[in-house]
Amino acid sequence: MGILVLLMVVVLCLFAATPPSSVVGQQEAEEELVSSQPVKWERRVSRGKEEAEELVSSQPQKLEGRVIQAKRGPQSVIWVVQLSDLHFSVHHPERAIDFKNIVGPALRMINPSLVLITGDLTDGKSKDLLTMKQNEDEWLEYQNVMEDVIKRSGLDKSIFYDLRGNHDSFGVPVVGGSFDFFSKYSINGQLGRRGNVNSVTIETNDRRHLFVGLDSTMSTGLRGPTNLFGHPTDQLLAELDSQLSQWDFSKDKPVTKVSFGHFPLSFSAPSLSQKSLKDTFLKHSLSAYLCGHLHSRFGRNLKRHHMSSHKLLSSQNLLQLNIHQMPYSSSENCSSLATVPADFWEWEMGDWRKSRAMRLMAIDRGHVSYLDIDFKLGAKKTIVLPTFPLDSRFMSTLALHQKFECQDISPASYGTVRALVFSVSPIISVVARIYDTNPGSPDIVMDSSMTKVSGDMSMGEFYAASWNYKAFEDPSPERYWLQIEAIDAMGRSTFSERSPFSINGLAAKVSWTWKEFFVMGFQWAALYYPILTSTIFMLFLILLVPKLLILSKKHYCYKSFVAKKDLKNALAWILQDLCRVPIVWFGIIGYIIYLISCPWFSGQVFTDSSAERGFMTFMGWAVKSFKDRGKHEYIGSPDVMVVVLPHLHFVVLPAILVLGALVAERSMYKDYVLSRSGKKEDDHGQNTRIHKRDGKSKFHYVRWIRKGLLLVCLAICWRHFMNCRALTKAYEMNPLLHFPVYGLSIPLLLVYTAYVTRRVQ
Repeated sequence: MGILVLLMVVVLCLFAATPPSSVVGQQEAEEELVSSQPVKWERRVSRGKEEAEELVSSQPQKLEGRVIQAKRGPQSVIWVVQLSDLHFSVHHPERAIDFKNIVGPALRMINPSLVLITGDLTDGKSKDLLTMKQNEDEWLEYQNVMEDVIKRSGLDKSIFYDLRGNHDSFGVPVVGGSFDFFSKYSINGQLGRRGNVNSVTIETNDRRHLFVGLDSTMSTGLRGPTNLFGHPTDQLLAELDSQLSQWDFSKDKPVTKVSFGHFPLSFSAPSLSQKSLKDTFLKHSLSAYLCGHLHSRFGRNLKRHHMSSHKLLSSQNLLQLNIHQMPYSSSENCSSLATVPADFWEWEMGDWRKSRAMRLMAIDRGHVSYLDIDFKLGAKKTIVLPTFPLDSRFMSTLALHQKFECQDISPASYGTVRALVFSVSPIISVVARIYDTNPGSPDIVMDSSMTKVSGDMSMGEFYAASWNYKAFEDPSPERYWLQIEAIDAMGRSTFSERSPFSINGLAAKVSWTWKEFFVMGFQWAALYYPILTSTIFMLFLILLVPKLLILSKKHYCYKSFVAKKDLKNALAWILQDLCRVPIVWFGIIGYIIYLISCPWFSGQVFTDSSAERGFMTFMGWAVKSFKDRGKHEYIGSPDVMVVVLPHLHFVVLPAILVLGALVAERSMYKDYVLSRSGKKEDDHGQNTRIHKRDGKSKFHYVRWIRKGLLLVCLAICWRHFMNCRALTKAYEMNPLLHFPVYGLSIPLLLVYTAYVTRRVQ
């Protein structure tokens, strides 16, 4: 009867482990509505899906963006600079010093139309990296450094657009409050760009280039580490949709659309109504989404090509196995009614924090290219960026391939090889070389001098060389490779990276490393609850099934394992032996039920230490609303997965297996002792000390397995201790007061089991 009751409890707990959409989406429902009045900031929290939709529908359907007329440069091309993850820190002043000394002169040399700084402007971490909250000194440093950089670069301050990253929202309870230093010290804040979506259009004689920046950080910023994901709300997505569509009804000029934000799409949660940034970008035929957040330590190819899919349950919504999705097979339908699947590129860039990276992106007649510049070794004297033909590894292939198949190629666009060259010294020669790799070793098949395009080139020097592009049409996107060489007046040669190109719009394949796949390939927000539910189900399965087998009189023991020697019998024996120690077995069951039904711990989640403490559950943090002080709301989901999943997979699950192994080792040792001593298993009260022969124990060598298991116990306890230490620092907790059950249960169960299995009874 007790087992049936326990099973009913488990079923209820598993049902609770998959929260309804109203609970999962509560953190998205916390709408951050900033008043249009410059002196008044208000935070409103929506009460449910209906109110959220009402708030969205009440917003203006058309938002005006700034328009800049491109001057002083070639009319066919514009270029911008992206910087990300500066992490200015009071503990690492060299980051700001290098930024001031390198970026200012570099921007003066490049003279871009825009400078985009995509989040994590300050670090917000203590020296031991465990306490994460806002530090006003770091923001003062950011403000002073940016003023100096703007002055050195000679650029207008208004072309700088900076965004809030998750580090910039650590512990910020409300936008516009006393701890929201971004609104006070950032460039966007100083220039009054208070919305979560801001756009600017760079207009040339023949094209518009629309850039839309978005801030998808939490409306209520938790301290790290449970502040990791972007949380676009329905309101933000509606504003983004409006900004991206602002030129859709102007047919006089084509528009190239680029968006920029902090979070990659793999670390962006859906909105309350389950809409996503990806869907919005695909709807508007975005060319590229520029982001940061992941840093260079995960790899150089943190890029992802997105395509539209008509499958509602497409596996692409959960994971993507490689940089490119499944290739699009064209039906060569060239009618005016033919549609091409929408696609766009997601380009994460390296960080300034350690990599000293800066990105230069150009748009040449709608062709988007970029160059990531490494300043770790100091400033660059010359920078070369080919703008056409495009690198076939990272170009938008679907539209280009359709145009090639339908012979809709513009000679003005395809008729020249083009490149941008920036240098501190006059350039005396630029040469374009094309290599044919088909024979096996690269052969130069084109070596042509490039001519500087006439006009006022105070924004940079643009070079072009005529070529017969049809001669390079090939079914292989990796046969022909392009490299540009620039020689300055000092005789210094600078080469662009040698890269493959494809005239017919075919993509060259690039594979992720396992680290790149881990952070870019998985849609973590969509995977959190499936992983959590399956983990909890597995934990209960390995605890309850052996118990049910015992009740059904199906027993597994050491002898059955010796007879068959397979993994199934080994696990069944270990887990059934665990069931025979009731205190440990019920302790583990109770602990898991506690984790899915009670708060794990309480902590200080905001920078202001006098604020109300929050309670973390597997669904997020329960904190009191700033609008309604008596109401608790869940925020920070799926961000809490960085605490929840590692604890379940690397502490709870190993602990269960080790507890069972300790009990099983004792039964194995008991059988061995009885077999060697001639005792029967039902001999009670007998002394089980091992007899000695020739002064040595006959069985001293048997329990090395136990010693190994005790070492594993120590490793689990150490891992758990380090996790608890990090949480204690991060959220200013006392382990005995704020998380006694979470922190002490596993170590106590391990110690108790090690004690009761120390000898044969």
